[in-house]
Amino acid sequence: MTRSSSQRERVRTTESEPTEQTEGVSERCPECESENLITSSDRGELVCEDCGLVVEEGTIDPGPEWRAFTHREREEKSRVGAPTTRTMHDKGLTTTIDWKDKDAYGRSISSEKRSQMHRLRKWQERIRTKDAGERNLQFALSEVDRMASALGVPRSVREIASVMYRRALDEDLIRGRSIEGVATACLYAACRKQGIPRSLEEIAEVSRVDRKEIGRTYRYVSQELGLEMEPVDPKQYVPRFCSELDLPETVQTKATEIIDETAEAGLLSGKSPTGFAAAAIYAASLLCNEKKTQREVADVAQVTEVTIRNRYQEQIEAMGIR
Repeated sequence: MTRSSSQRERVRTTESEPTEQTEGVSERCPECESENLITSSDRGELVCEDCGLVVEEGTIDPGPEWRAFTHREREEKSRVGAPTTRTMHDKGLTTTIDWKDKDAYGRSISSEKRSQMHRLRKWQERIRTKDAGERNLQFALSEVDRMASALGVPRSVREIASVMYRRALDEDLIRGRSIEGVATACLYAACRKQGIPRSLEEIAEVSRVDRKEIGRTYRYVSQELGLEMEPVDPKQYVPRFCSELDLPETVQTKATEIIDETAEAGLLSGKSPTGFAAAAIYAASLLCNEKKTQREVADVAQVTEVTIRNRYQEQIEAMGIR
């Protein structure tokens, strides 16, 4: 394919000014002026998707120089450690001394070396925290990790809770409050931020502080840190509650419809989302002939039978069911 003089002039101008080409907001093909440029990772070329012109070649590959086909090969060939994490007080950048009393060849070391390694491990553990602030952070993050494991929440929630606690520590919100209380409040806030349905009762079960202190500390921390929390949607609790009650999909769908219809009527305002969801599940189980007692539903939702009866009466009246 031959190029016209104007096209050759555009190519020459583009090649003579590489800085403007790479530093511009958007790159264009010098042949057809298209912005559809793709990078070929196997050949290291920048290619126009419309006309096929190779705009740039010989790009730098930032990936490793080795190849791995299995997980074991990838671990053996990798020369980097684990990524940094906010769930550890030192972000995972510290070193550790192995507890095995063996050398690099797997042979047992002498008793003198064993006592020396024991002293080194002891001092290694001591110097990991340099002041009271780091000791505070270490204990709080271990509490967050313990409670998150008991609740079965994903890793992202632990990271967000750790970031919130670090912010609270930097802004001196811990003064006058227990470390466990602030750590639990941050975990509850992270669950709400990520849309993970965990009630205050469930959080209090795995915490070392009571429900009232958790709620009070949560309100204080969220206000001071400027956390914009949306109200909890009762529908988030429906799948988990139905699964624990061994109810079919039809009950879950019907309970969701009941929540939508009654929430539009304004019944949700000022009500506990867990009690509202439990009452909807109880009503849906009766309508779908999958009867569950109020006690069974109340035990799963961790609410009282009185709450379920009150919300149930309000919901069936709003839907016109007698």
